[in-house]
Amino acid sequence: MAAQVLAQSDLDLLRQFDTPTICNVIELFDVRPRNTGYMDKRIMACFPEMPPMVGYASTATFRASAPPRKGDVYASLDRQVAAFAEIPGPPVVVFQDLDDPSVAATFGEIMCTAYRTFGAVGLITSGTGRDLDQVRAIGFPVFTNGAAPAHGYCHVVAVHVPVHVGGIAVYPGDLLHGDRNGVTTIPREIASEIAYACADYVAAEAVILNYLRSGPVTPQGLAQAQAEAHRMMDAIRQRVAKRG
Repeated sequence: MAAQVLAQSDLDLLRQFDTPTICNVIELFDVRPRNTGYMDKRIMACFPEMPPMVGYASTATFRASAPPRKGDVYASLDRQVAAFAEIPGPPVVVFQDLDDPSVAATFGEIMCTAYRTFGAVGLITSGTGRDLDQVRAIGFPVFTNGAAPAHGYCHVVAVHVPVHVGGIAVYPGDLLHGDRNGVTTIPREIASEIAYACADYVAAEAVILNYLRSGPVTPQGLAQAQAEAHRMMDAIRQRVAKRG
């Protein structure tokens, strides 16, 4: 199957579910090993109360340990937001901080306000961020490896190149889903199917949860509930296989 450009309705549907559910449903499609495709614990939501973020990666590399060879620290911001036009849907800015360890904040209030104004729905960096109260106030979800109070010589080195963030490679246009639990990529060729399978998966899990919450329980009853949930999940797999 070719990579899809999702309808807005599909993106809205993906946004209704948390990232662990998205990961669980991806597993049903058996398109990648279960321990790949999602960012590791270094990437954490700065604002865990915010709803899930869904969008396409607009990648860049970043450095703050030395001045840029030309221009000032914000000279490349206009070039970066102009590149949003190359992304098939709402952008998620994804930075790889080339300084190791991070020297200064990848983003602050001005940058996030600019990204949001030009249509971005969130930001992920392998480095650090600042102005977190101000960024929270504009409702812009960000995911980082920590915080730093200064921007140093911050500048964008390259735009729309493959980056390595949170233990995985991210390419321009990759579909991303993130919330307080972390960030995962979604294979674009099955993204629409994933969106519509999530509700059925949640219903299957609810069989087990409803049994556990229903009152007196037994190991045998739990086994029966698990068997019914697995039957429902198998039905999702079979439906997916027929579509493929």
